[in-house]
Amino acid sequence: MTFTAYVLDVLTNSVYPARITIEDGIFKHIVPVMDENVEVDVEGLIVPGFIDSHIHIESSMLTPSQFAKIAVRHGTTSVVCDPHEIANVCGIEGIEFMIENASHVPLNFYFTAPSCVPATSFETSGAILDSSDIEVLLQKDEIVALGEMMNFPGVINGDEEVLRKLELARKYKKPIDGHAPLVSDEELDKYVEQGIVTDHECSNFHEAIEKKQKGMKIMVRDGSSAKNMEALFDFSERIDYLKNQESFGIIPNEVLERRIHSPIFDFIVSDDKHPNDLIRGHLDKSVKKAVELGIDVIKAIEMVTINPASHYNLDAGAIVTGAKADFIIIDNIYDFNILKTYIAGQCVFDGENVLFDVPEVETQNTINAIKRTAEDFDVLFDGDECEVNVIECYNGELLTGKTTAKLITKDGKVQPDIYQDVLKIAVVERYGNNNITNAFIKGFDLKKGAIASSVAHDSHNIVVVGYDSAMMAKAVNNIIENKGGFSVVSEDFSDSLALPIAGLMTNKDAYKVAKKLGILHNMVSALGCKLDSPFMTMAFMALLVIPSIKISDMGLFDGDSFEFMDLIIN
Repeated sequence: MTFTAYVLDVLTNSVYPARITIEDGIFKHIVPVMDENVEVDVEGLIVPGFIDSHIHIESSMLTPSQFAKIAVRHGTTSVVCDPHEIANVCGIEGIEFMIENASHVPLNFYFTAPSCVPATSFETSGAILDSSDIEVLLQKDEIVALGEMMNFPGVINGDEEVLRKLELARKYKKPIDGHAPLVSDEELDKYVEQGIVTDHECSNFHEAIEKKQKGMKIMVRDGSSAKNMEALFDFSERIDYLKNQESFGIIPNEVLERRIHSPIFDFIVSDDKHPNDLIRGHLDKSVKKAVELGIDVIKAIEMVTINPASHYNLDAGAIVTGAKADFIIIDNIYDFNILKTYIAGQCVFDGENVLFDVPEVETQNTINAIKRTAEDFDVLFDGDECEVNVIECYNGELLTGKTTAKLITKDGKVQPDIYQDVLKIAVVERYGNNNITNAFIKGFDLKKGAIASSVAHDSHNIVVVGYDSAMMAKAVNNIIENKGGFSVVSEDFSDSLALPIAGLMTNKDAYKVAKKLGILHNMVSALGCKLDSPFMTMAFMALLVIPSIKISDMGLFDGDSFEFMDLIIN
């Protein structure tokens, strides 16, 4: 295949017409055309295919093959995905399922070896991956890195098993992805010393700059629940930083303006994307958002093409001779509409239709839990009033705050308080041990009813938030009956989305899942919730490695001191 088109060259930051020849799925020849009257064969601009360098496919609720069908519509041709969600449920068998299912579609799936299964020892998971398992995974061709090292206390404190996993990654020359929210100073030094080179957990500019100065590559997250792009691309912070450098003679005044609009950070990533967001856009939408925030458009494109390709040693990311012919055609650099998507020189999206099919997966039940009653969700206290520790969640943030509330009791049961927006939250263990932990949470604004999910990072026990114990039991029992998924219940209505593949995914396509999820979101909104992604926010309330207070099936957890804490104070 040979054609003439305008090409965006991310290596030289330029656009020029070129004669392009593709053979056997690679760019055979790319010859710039110097004739100012050149006639092109392609209407639009040829751009390298987009690479999402950090994503958990399971969070889309889609199988890898179904994910591919929606991703190529938005110009994504490659993903580096960490399958630690399904690994926590099914172990290596789950990872092998992801690799096998991905092999049926043309999208380039690269995987990382999950480094923290489970994320901590303070929760019950369905599997444990030790260093011997990690060594097996690191030898697979599909594995390009060691997945995010969430156990940062283990790294900092020299845990032998944690350090062994890091040593194996270095042995097999695989980059190590990081996860170090709010880690700084000497503790960050210890973390970086182990060869951990990326971080996607930066929630403010100064945190990201410190990590960048210490040699880390910063992933700017633009996901469904966590959206850090505005904070990290904050130009008031950036200008102050650069002007400070100017004042020390580091950056001359004449180049300051150009530096302001050049990204200091390295990648744009999704981390977790729900299908209702994916049907509207993926990295194409994130690049446009970055440009709207003031980032130079070509630099923003580099963050989803050549930068991740270079870091993970992928044969993609640029339109150059010898590279895999993964590219997209956009209408123009400003509107950024995807006209066509090509992978290995083959059109996989023609502007209207996706040109490949996906297999259906047979499902097995992974929810081994008994049905629950209202009494299971009661917090008991002998007295008229008590003070409790409360998780405070925030819209669009994975970080939580610590707060307290004074709650009254009725018939020995501590009551939630909708006027203070203090609701009940519980985690119900799903792997046969029947553990349950009850606590309180602020930030959901539910006025009645309950919502539940078997997506609860990272061990994926069942998490439920509600005002009424009976409604919480009903929501949890719906999850058990459906072999996993989401559930909304109230006195007036109830509905659910079944996720029978490991309690995380479904065979349905993105549009069907998004439609059902939209219905559930509307129901949750009708119950009073104002969160943009209530189920995803709830899912992260069980992720103990994100400060400051979380919950597992074993207890309420202080993410700052990394130990359990009392629910009732004194």
